[in-house]
Amino acid sequence: MSQTQAKVTALIPARGGSKGIPKKNLFPIMAKPLLQYTFEAAQASKYLTHIMLSTEDEEILHFANLHNIDTRYRRPTHLSSDQAQTNDVVKDFLMWLQLQGEMPDILVLLQPTSPLRSAEDIDRAITQFQENHLDSLVSVHKMTEHPYKSLEVSADGQWHFLAKPETDTTRRQDYDERFYTINGALYLVKPEWFLQEGRLVVEGKTKLFEMNPISGMDVDELVDVFKVEAYLKMLA
Repeated sequence: MSQTQAKVTALIPARGGSKGIPKKNLFPIMAKPLLQYTFEAAQASKYLTHIMLSTEDEEILHFANLHNIDTRYRRPTHLSSDQAQTNDVVKDFLMWLQLQGEMPDILVLLQPTSPLRSAEDIDRAITQFQENHLDSLVSVHKMTEHPYKSLEVSADGQWHFLAKPETDTTRRQDYDERFYTINGALYLVKPEWFLQEGRLVVEGKTKLFEMNPISGMDVDELVDVFKVEAYLKMLA
């Protein structure tokens, strides 16, 4: 199946509430709401055939409609809290699509907290997914805080390194570069596989799509907004 033949639906989950930044999904970054970056990247993709929103928030729904995003699906209230799990949000959405007779070949989850993820990143991931006949793919980047310097601290104050080199080393260039972070920018999955497994990422089964740490940057706190704006100003 080629990219042009496949039905590839993007789901953009964007609830109204947030902890770190009030109304985060509509928070302005360089005078543009955070959510708009993901809308624009998705709409510039060559391979996405449909773009849909998952929200319970009327203001976000209105903003999405202004940008020609499909808002027919409404997220249930019980899946709109801080405790709601992404896997449950995806499952409810897929069950809704199934009832509409609109199940895609591939579902691409695009979290709006990744504003620097580009259309090119999306299309490279879809290409990797299809060319390798995958069931599940998740975006990662090399860890910026290396496990050789990262600690786990127990309740009694004892600590140990998350990972140890085979020989003593203090130079970054000597560090093992096999450690990665799931950055949340891209999740690709076959719907039937997801409904069977019940989750987007399964250890040992989900394959990895490598991005650079800048493209995979996640906006969670206000300091992340400053980092994204600094990078965008460099490009301006």
